[in-house]
Parts: sequence; C-alpha cells; structure tokens
Amino acid sequence: MIRPSSAAALLIAATLAAGCADRSLTTGSIPMDYRQRHPVVLTEAQNALDIPVGPSDTRLTLGMKDTIRGFAQSYLASAAGHLQVQMPHGSPNAPAAARLVSEIRATLTMAGVRPQNLVLTGYAADAAGDAAPVRLSFTATRAVTAPCGEWPEDLANDTGGNRNWYNFGCASQNNLAAQLDNPGDLLGPRGTTPIDAARRSTVIDLYRSGKDTASD
Repeated sequence: MIRPSSAAALLIAATLAAGCADRSLTTGSIPMDYRQRHPVVLTEAQNALDIPVGPSDTRLTLGMKDTIRGFAQSYLASAAGHLQVQMPHGSPNAPAAARLVSEIRATLTMAGVRPQNLVLTGYAADAAGDAAPVRLSFTATRAVTAPCGEWPEDLANDTGGNRNWYNFGCASQNNLAAQLDNPGDLLGPRGTTPIDAARRSTVIDLYRSGKDTASD
C-alpha cells in the first residue's frame, strides 16, 4: 500500500517532468513566418529617372549621359513597350529643358532604344518653384514587397510566446526584391542552354590522357 506522502511525491515528480518536456521549442512552433507577413510579389510598377535641368544649361554632362544609358539598359532588359520622355512646361527652366530633350533622345537611341518606342509628353510645372526635371519613365513588372517600419504591436506585450515581431525580416525581403534582375525568376527556373558536344569530348579526352584541362 502506498502511503499518502509517497503518492504526493510521485505526483509532484510527474508534474515536474511534464513541465520540462513542454519547454522544448522547435523552429516550426514559432508563429508568424516573415515570408508570409512580407511576401515578395510581382506587380506593374513605374520606373522613373529625373534629370535635373538648370535654367542656363545647354548640354548634358558626361555623368548624366552615363546615368541615362544605365536607365536605357534597365528599359531594354524589361518587357516594357514605350519609354516616356516628360518635359516640363511653365517653369523657369522650360526653355533649357526643351533644348536638352533632343540630346536626351539621342543618348537613349544610341543606347539601343528604338526611336519609335520613345514617347514625348509634357507636364505642368510650378512657374515659381524650383527647376523642374525632365522625367524618363516606363512601366514594367517588378518584384516588390510591403514597406518596412510598421509596428502594430507593443514588443512589451510578448509574454514569452517566442514570436518574432511584425517588422522582423522585412528589410531582408525588400533587399531580395531589389536584387532580382529578372522578376520572372520567382515564377520558375530559366531554360538551360544546349551542351557543347565538341567541348565535352575534348575535356573527356584530356581527362583520360591525364592532362590538365585548366590549361587548355
């Protein structure tokens, strides 16, 4: 017969053992995955480049031409149809902007943009404000995610649930979206190029003969 004191001791020991077992946590038990809170999605977004123009400017600088060529490469790498060249009207620098538009279009054409894909438009600028830029823009598919810096909950309210906070992982997701050169890579892998049968045969022959293939 088990004494009451012994039964109580056994019950306490069992409770302590159960408590120790419940304290083991795994990664899968952590709720609110940051990839679900801040998903990277594909959407149509505008890519724009503002070219500053002073009232007395007569030509583009070498640095600005390089910037325009870089923007043209981004356009050519996308599936966008047209590239808009927006010229300001009504601002103090409007005459200078009109002079530079032809040079801007020539720079874009030399970078590989077809002239028929360039669309020249205008926009109303503040007549009394600062110098309005010439804006280059096109709409293409981009990988984006929600902006960071949202704190819907007080971190002090977490009572040991081992949950990461809402903003956790947002910067990493934004960096991942910004580094994608081809947003279509999120949909699936690219096709592989055909093998070079002649080169493969040469490398195998060198390997069988014991020669160094790196020097070939």
